[in-house]
Amino acid sequence: MRVRFAPSPTGFLHIGGLRTALYNYLLAKKHGGTFVLRIEDTDRSRFVADAEQDILDMMTWAGIEYDEGPGREGDVGPYRQSERSARYAEVAQQLIASGNAYIAFDDDAALEALRERHRSAENPNPRYDHTTRGEMANSLTLSADEVAARLDAGEPHVVRLKVVPGNAVSFTDAIRGNVTFESGTIDDQVLIKSDGLPTYHLANIVDDHDMGITHVIRGEEWLPSTPKHILLYEAMGWTAPAMAHLPLILSPTGGKLSKRNAEKQGIPVSVHQYVEQGYEPAALVNFLALLGWNPGDEREMFSLEALSGAFSLERVGQSGVQFDLNKLRWFNEQWLRERTNEDIAGQLHEAASERFGDVELSYLAQAISMMKERMSFAEDLFEADYLFQAPETYDEKAVAKRWKESSSGALKGFAGRLDQLEDWTEEALEAALNGFIEDEGIGMGAIMFPLRMSLSGVGGGPSLYSLMQLIGKEETLSRIETALDRLG
Repeated sequence: MRVRFAPSPTGFLHIGGLRTALYNYLLAKKHGGTFVLRIEDTDRSRFVADAEQDILDMMTWAGIEYDEGPGREGDVGPYRQSERSARYAEVAQQLIASGNAYIAFDDDAALEALRERHRSAENPNPRYDHTTRGEMANSLTLSADEVAARLDAGEPHVVRLKVVPGNAVSFTDAIRGNVTFESGTIDDQVLIKSDGLPTYHLANIVDDHDMGITHVIRGEEWLPSTPKHILLYEAMGWTAPAMAHLPLILSPTGGKLSKRNAEKQGIPVSVHQYVEQGYEPAALVNFLALLGWNPGDEREMFSLEALSGAFSLERVGQSGVQFDLNKLRWFNEQWLRERTNEDIAGQLHEAASERFGDVELSYLAQAISMMKERMSFAEDLFEADYLFQAPETYDEKAVAKRWKESSSGALKGFAGRLDQLEDWTEEALEAALNGFIEDEGIGMGAIMFPLRMSLSGVGGGPSLYSLMQLIGKEETLSRIETALDRLG
């Protein structure tokens, strides 16, 4: 088995593109096959200089490593289409010679005139096909001498596929079953553009054939193009690979998850945006795997390795699947908790030291241990800045509502007891507070709220015993003294 991911460097890697790459990767790993990365960079008008590097970086970030491709040369390279132009020209000439393609000289004005002549309510978008090519300037209507003269003069031209009407173009899709198109509904697709570069359609089938691709797994949007590809395979006498067209990723409100409607709903569309927002690669991969495929049971948590063993095209659905950002956030929380505190501390150490001064790794790991169950992203830790510095302000609404006349007295009395405490552990701190409550005959809330407010400045948070143990005795007493002074 040989599969490929063939993105175009016309922008940063789309979230749907990463899913396509993932499914190809998983299928190759499941069957001991080869995963090829090919860069389809023939559309120079939309080329983005940094896009290819972004594709490589984002796949590496997600753990999706290719076996052959740019920088990992195999026997069938090069793996950038811009470096394979001579091969496409060779195949185009073979297609012309066999009568399966022809040369067309029509300029933009002639093409627009064609559309205007044939446009109607029943046919709002006229095509260049078997019904119209006879009235255009091409090698089917011009004499051989005139065609040669125009070519010798350097007149701009394209090469088009010659589609014969009246035939059924059929193939079996691994996800959708048997699919049939009538050839009369297929236009005479451009194969070689006027700049000499191939279109996606020609380059795609030439590369898949030359690179020995056995299975083509791509998005549903390419399904209408498949009959053109089948015709090209047949014209060249080649065997077409197995096809599988993945279901669309839909926005939460329906419709394809395009850049426009995704941005309206606050959904990132480029993978690098998920990186910037702090998503765990394991979480995004896990989420995307289940966005179209299901394991056949109730399992949700899958590592990349586990996915490689469980994945199959047979369990990929046909219907579009809605992108649920809340579900992705849930996956992120689960995978964040799978990481060790020390690992997360290593990730956050530099940022923590920049924000709060020198922070020891061991301290950071302990803070993460306290907060992990409350975190959706690693950097959420910094929202609890009281873990690293004394609060500068206090929640005014909470103070107005819950700070009582007796709060200062209770807090001052408990501070005196803490000052005498020698064993500064969570267990000893809890015992000291319970003893204080019993001795003073007060309710738990009478001391817990003012204590929390003095230590953190907010009305909620992790265990107070854990917090006091983390920041230490001296800092705890200092914060209480400051709160008594400001709120007393």
